[in-house]
Amino acid sequence: MTITIKKTILTAALLTLSAVLLLPGIGLSQTPDGAKKGAPRIYLDSPTVPPGPLQAEIGFVSFVASISEAQVIVRISARDTSDGTEYELTLTGQNEFAGMNDTLKVMPDNGEKTEDLQKDLVRTLKLSLMRYVTKTEIASRVSVSFLDQVKPTAVVDPWNFWVFSLNVDAFLSGEETYQSQYWMASISANRVTPQWKIRTSLNANRDKSVFSVGDYNYSSIYESESFSGEVVRSISDHWSVGAFMDISSSTYSNIKLGFTLAPAIEYDVFPYSESTKRQLRILYRVGATAVRYREMTIYDKMRETLWSESLSAALELKQPWGTISTTLTGFHYFHDFRKNRLTLNGEISLRVFKGLNFNIRGGGSRIHDQLSIAKGEASLEDVLLRRRQLETGYNYYFSAGISFTFGSINSNVVNPRFNSGSSVSISF
Repeated sequence: MTITIKKTILTAALLTLSAVLLLPGIGLSQTPDGAKKGAPRIYLDSPTVPPGPLQAEIGFVSFVASISEAQVIVRISARDTSDGTEYELTLTGQNEFAGMNDTLKVMPDNGEKTEDLQKDLVRTLKLSLMRYVTKTEIASRVSVSFLDQVKPTAVVDPWNFWVFSLNVDAFLSGEETYQSQYWMASISANRVTPQWKIRTSLNANRDKSVFSVGDYNYSSIYESESFSGEVVRSISDHWSVGAFMDISSSTYSNIKLGFTLAPAIEYDVFPYSESTKRQLRILYRVGATAVRYREMTIYDKMRETLWSESLSAALELKQPWGTISTTLTGFHYFHDFRKNRLTLNGEISLRVFKGLNFNIRGGGSRIHDQLSIAKGEASLEDVLLRRRQLETGYNYYFSAGISFTFGSINSNVVNPRFNSGSSVSISF
């Protein structure tokens, strides 16, 4: 008896609300017929719930007065259960939607207000109608949004989004007149979120070759160590700020110890939110480098502090068939603008099928900024084994190959800021 009374009161309340909403001058504005051209035609059969409020809230379909006109029949029924009143939505497709049927249920919470029940029914009905909308002309004018925007970082992560990588390689080879040893170690720590990007990397290399031919013995050693770091802060959908740091040592480049610190700012002509489709990033950085050389340079320097700046433009376009990207970078020292470098790199990646790409890469540099070259003639061994940097006016490269990518698809953090920063390096 109590359930029947509650049901009667609920029905009366919905009828009253429906009558108020449908009064002239008070009801919701009607969607122009022209805007609904091509929309699914729906016949709503709702004896237990007033149909007026539901029809007023769903504007992307056309409600018709007879079953014969409809493409989809929607019936809303209610039944009393031990937990309360349960509402059932039954959708039956007709004509071109024949066989596309569905049944959904809505169970209001105890004590739920009439307007909350109406919202639940409207939301459920909207979702159930989407499968029909996607097959009509109006689909291109309908968008779906998620009310509770979950941030990519809104998860429990015991590592706090830090990703570490450790790599150690050793390669030994030899024969009667030749021996070679190669050692390489690297460790990186990266943290990427929508607001911050932190990337650090520590690398060490040692390559030793020994030649013995008769009475002739020659030993060649190449060593390099470096630490690089990058911190980027997102400011807006177009701007980012950050800084680069680099510490390095290299026998090839005649660098005993070099330390570079360079703040930077980047502007993306397109919003970063469109990075999966297109990017045009302009990155400017200015920095100072304190360097000590292993040998006297061709400019009679054993140590110096250098101030420099660089400007790069990186364009990336992504299409269903693949990606095109190119980066142009200009660099110079402040003490002598003739000490400069211009670099152009490009890549075309063609998608063969999911995960498999055909890649073409190429680029080159116009070089006038080699300050660390050691004074004096290089030996023939150094030249042939490329153990010592030589003067040059340009360099270039070209490569072609295929790549196959697979693995986790659950990472939803995308932060393209300062991606072109890795292509900008301080030269000596």
